[in-house]
Amino acid sequence: MSTNDEFECAIVGGGPAGLSAALVLGRARRRTILLDGEKPRNRVTKHSHGYLTRDGVTPAEFRELAHEELRKYPTLEYRHDIVVSVRKDGDRFCLSAKSGRGFSARKIILATGLAETLPGIPELASYYGKSLFSCPYCDGYEMRDRPLAVISDDPYKAAHMAQTLSQWSRDVLVCTNGHGLSPDLRSFLRDNDIPYQESAILSLEGEKGDLQAIRFADGTETARTGGIVIADWAQAANLHLELGCKLTEAGGIETDEACRTSVEGVFAAGDAAIVAPAQLIVAAAEGSRAAIGVNSDLTHESFHPPIPHFSK
Repeated sequence: MSTNDEFECAIVGGGPAGLSAALVLGRARRRTILLDGEKPRNRVTKHSHGYLTRDGVTPAEFRELAHEELRKYPTLEYRHDIVVSVRKDGDRFCLSAKSGRGFSARKIILATGLAETLPGIPELASYYGKSLFSCPYCDGYEMRDRPLAVISDDPYKAAHMAQTLSQWSRDVLVCTNGHGLSPDLRSFLRDNDIPYQESAILSLEGEKGDLQAIRFADGTETARTGGIVIADWAQAANLHLELGCKLTEAGGIETDEACRTSVEGVFAAGDAAIVAPAQLIVAAAEGSRAAIGVNSDLTHESFHPPIPHFSK
């Protein structure tokens, strides 16, 4: 490993949370490095929605615009590299990258995101991000008033998502892919005129990622032109385990109001802390919040003794 490059903050992950954190720290004139493997989870998505002034932006365009803005700040450094391990050494963190380079920083922001596991349905991945999506708030408007499906191996999550998706279309089919609904869920769906299919999905029919129909193991076929797939989510990286960060019951990295984790000097932002595929604008806001937390702590630590408590 080469000699460590020293920084005030290292940001691991260059999605919207990491990029937003870098912008705030660059504007705060903090010597910061952003390390990113450039394999974002949303790379299969054609367009991202719900980000004010950037509604409909492609993920690639968003990243390009962000990097262009970041280049204006001389204290920021960007490296296309993957952090493979991290350890704490005194009051600094030592990061080892896949390239063999080493870096050290006083603070770390983990913006490593999530990895998803889709239901085991043939060819599902070829439709995902084109006509089947993960978030109704991101893509529901573009699917409005069309015949849609909610696909999930979890009947409860499928029924709940059908309820949410009904704001964009009243023609929603719940597909539990061979997993039976409880009597209470069947009653809820029938009472609300939401059809359901418990048979396993045999195949998805369509062309070039555009869904046309779903075929089931019981021999039936239903016309559908889009919908929501509920995936299983897990941390995309294990750096939080090396550092000893606590997790929430949902599996996200536990943080306080300033995005501090249970390990002093370590912050977490974006999907890794939320443990759900957050909207672009939400992840970016979390990155900004984490960066403000980092800058506040660095500033506080630079004054000796610490600021006294003044009486009102």
